[in-house]
Amino acid sequence: MRISPLAFSLAISTAAFAMIATAQAQSRRGPEGGKLGYVTAESRYGPQTITAPVRLSALGRREVRLPGGTWIECRRSCAETLRQETIDFWHIRQNGTNDDGPGYLRFRWDW
Repeated sequence: MRISPLAFSLAISTAAFAMIATAQAQSRRGPEGGKLGYVTAESRYGPQTITAPVRLSALGRREVRLPGGTWIECRRSCAETLRQETIDFWHIRQNGTNDDGPGYLRFRWDW
């Protein structure tokens, strides 16, 4: 049995189209389960650190998981959001200023 060149090229183009469509669907979906990885935050007021997973929400925004299991949207930085909402939470609120900021420029000298 001989396959005509037209049928062969049609079969090849159909297979190529199916592979491209599958690749595009996977790239839109993002990483498996929406997880991007993990982030570690270090306290500004003590020697504490915390690590938590980061994922993409249904709207494509980054979220970080708090220790109780609640996912909250990241502000400017997922590490700063995690730090402010966990290990430095009470320190920020007890000092009355409630002005912790994102902390991008932070100078630290370890002697």
